Amino acid sequence: MSDQHEIHHHHHEAAKHLDEAAKHHREAAKHAETGHHEKASHHAHLAHGHKLHAIEHAEQAAKKHAHKHDVQ
Repeated sequence: MSDQHEIHHHHHEAAKHLDEAAKHHREAAKHAETGHHEKASHHAHLAHGHKLHAIEHAEQAAKKHAHKHDVQ
């Protein structure tokens, strides 16, 4: 996989995980509003996991950008 392709991949994956995190946050809010706190907690944890995964991909993209352009 070329550097450019890998950078694109990581940016794309980061965006996908942020979208998934947003969906789970909306689900958590709906469940919390109706008093289903166990379900709200479940979706909040899923959202957090997706956010962490998005951060990993964003960091990888940044590292690849830095390496490609010799930025320290």
